[in-house]
Amino acid sequence: MNSRIGIISLGCAKNLVNTEQMMFLLSEAGFYVSGDITNADAVIVNTCGFIESAKMEAIDTILELGRAKDEGRIGKIIVAGCLAERYKDEVMAQLPEIDCLVGVGSFGKIVDALQATLHGDDKPATFGDINAPLNEIDRIITTSPAWAYLKIAEGCDNRCAYCIIPDIRGRFRSRPVEKIIEEARELTDRGIKELIVVAQDVTRYGLDLYGKRSLVSLLKELCGIDALRWIRLHYLYPDEIDEELIDIIANSDKIVKYIDIPIQHINDRILRKMNRRYTGGEVQALLRKLRGRIPGVVIRTSVIAGLPGEGEEEFEQLSEFLAEAKIERAGVFEYSPEEGTTAALMDKPDSDTAASRAQQLVDIQSCVMDQFNENRIGSTTAVLIEGREDSQYYGRSFAESPDVDGWIRVNGNSLAIGEFVDVHITSVENGEPIGEIQK
Repeated sequence: MNSRIGIISLGCAKNLVNTEQMMFLLSEAGFYVSGDITNADAVIVNTCGFIESAKMEAIDTILELGRAKDEGRIGKIIVAGCLAERYKDEVMAQLPEIDCLVGVGSFGKIVDALQATLHGDDKPATFGDINAPLNEIDRIITTSPAWAYLKIAEGCDNRCAYCIIPDIRGRFRSRPVEKIIEEARELTDRGIKELIVVAQDVTRYGLDLYGKRSLVSLLKELCGIDALRWIRLHYLYPDEIDEELIDIIANSDKIVKYIDIPIQHINDRILRKMNRRYTGGEVQALLRKLRGRIPGVVIRTSVIAGLPGEGEEEFEQLSEFLAEAKIERAGVFEYSPEEGTTAALMDKPDSDTAASRAQQLVDIQSCVMDQFNENRIGSTTAVLIEGREDSQYYGRSFAESPDVDGWIRVNGNSLAIGEFVDVHITSVENGEPIGEIQK
């Protein structure tokens, strides 16, 4: 009987792609792989180690697995990914529940690591070169029959003062365009209608391989795939959005008018402390340009509250910006000091103040989002159906990205997952638009 392997994936979309690659390799090697960990011979948890909350989620998951292991409900525990990579010298000693570690440079070695663990080797650990060229590995798609992530690069060269990702994931490495297009065609052949293009910085794509930013060239190739309906872009850095990129987003029927631009702050002094390469004025000018050139565009961003040195004046400027700019989607984070980063060497932050400020920003943004949804009442939009719950279907329009933006609820009958329908929005309940199928 083949060994049963349970899989848990934590953290970001890019990490999920690595999980899906490991699942494919394990399945090809003859293991039964499932998200159900019940009675698993081994459980692999692919961890995040980016900020304190992510680390605590990973540790809590490992401890819970440890209890299941002690009770005989699962077998071995393998910890992969960012937490393992970042704390390779400490994690095994502090978490004796773990039987094996696999770093981010060794996802492709997961079968060897698992076999060694099941055969009783004494706590093997596998850590490859985090700066090595990327392995092209097939995936088992776990997101949806209708959409999937398309990772175009790994690592990061931006070195933001608060971020440890370059030390965990390595330097920025682009995948060859032909490999990306080949994977995109394979995904659409399986019925995928939407591809969400992800990397730590998609605007930098190709700079390392081709000596120039090549995202627009890649997008033109993706737009040529007939079966692909939607292309969504995540993480475009403000200072790298040029006229050519704006043009293709504005003029392509396949690239959804949804742009994820992580600005992090609006005050010039705080942006310099963050080692971001733009000013608040440049951000505001960019937003005006995008809204002028791409009518109806939905913008997502992320902001950080409480960086050391952020005083009341700087915070007030950020608050006023969020209230006035009316960015439709925003993730708000309180500053998390991470050892090994430049920001960690700054003055000790006031965690209570950071938490309070983050909550104030959440309250501001909630009002902006409520107003955005209310303004949609009476409009009609294409919706990708993703499932049914109780008496309603649920899905997403161009304005909702998976896992972060919620659903549009749809009243109707006999709809199929992966089907596109035109929906007339009639109301909003609990922050989610509700609509009827437009005949």
